Amino acid sequence: MLVIALALDLGVFNRKPHEIKAKEAAIWTGVWVTVALLFSGIIYLSFQNEWIANPTNLTPTIAVLKYITGYLIELSLSIDNVFIIALIFSSFAIPKKYQHEVLFYGVLGAIVFRALMIFFGVALITKFSWMIYVFGVFLILTALKMLFSHGKQKDAKDFAIYKWIKKVYPVISTVYNDKFFIKKGGIKFATPLFVALIMIELTDLFFAIDSIPAILAITADPFIVFSSNILAVMGLRSMYFLIVGMLDKFRYIGYSLVVILAFVGTKMIISHQIDIPEWLSLGVIVLSLAGGMIASKMIKGKEA
Repeated sequence: MLVIALALDLGVFNRKPHEIKAKEAAIWTGVWVTVALLFSGIIYLSFQNEWIANPTNLTPTIAVLKYITGYLIELSLSIDNVFIIALIFSSFAIPKKYQHEVLFYGVLGAIVFRALMIFFGVALITKFSWMIYVFGVFLILTALKMLFSHGKQKDAKDFAIYKWIKKVYPVISTVYNDKFFIKKGGIKFATPLFVALIMIELTDLFFAIDSIPAILAITADPFIVFSSNILAVMGLRSMYFLIVGMLDKFRYIGYSLVVILAFVGTKMIISHQIDIPEWLSLGVIVLSLAGGMIASKMIKGKEA
């Protein structure tokens, strides 16, 4: 399904570079959210008919609840990723018509990296049960870091990643259409598109370090973890173009992410003593996101 979707994306619908308008982004965001929700039917049938291995012995209904909860966690945490992507594109003056192509290749890398991280994350929790406490503490510390650094951003060219790239490969500051490399004076240079791609890949990897432990708090079933994670990543590109212009309107959404990370971190720590039902986890996530959006609309005054 992923191969077909990616082939249609770049090979049919986006063969020519163009600026993604809000209407097109809204349509594709709706398409990906619909696909993700419809996939819950595949989850149900898979666990009902034992089409896949079921190492965690989940019932079909519980499997669907865990999948939807995990998907919403990954989708909500992706919002913070949008801030960084917007910062990178702005810092390197990447034209809007080429941003989709950069994000497309970014998704390819994200699928590979996240698959590896999910595999090792599930293996760690399965083999070493105490690792769930490590992940839980890590998520709570991440939530605290987000809380106290909220609203503080710097130029992407000040990131250590960018300085490292410049040291290992020649970089040119000019954008040459949709080219990732350009040859000048016999020397091959990386263009801002390639630099932006590498930075997006690496920042997604850093975000995955937060988001994958978060979904492992919901379930350690590899099929649910992978499918919910990747479908959220697939929808991130269209979501980026939809909400990048709305970030200022939802300036309190960052606090929603703090609540979600703190909740799932706490859930991991107490998981061996208290069993928190899936409907409660789902409710906390939905209410946190809704609260952040409502607060952004209701509270006026200085920026958060």
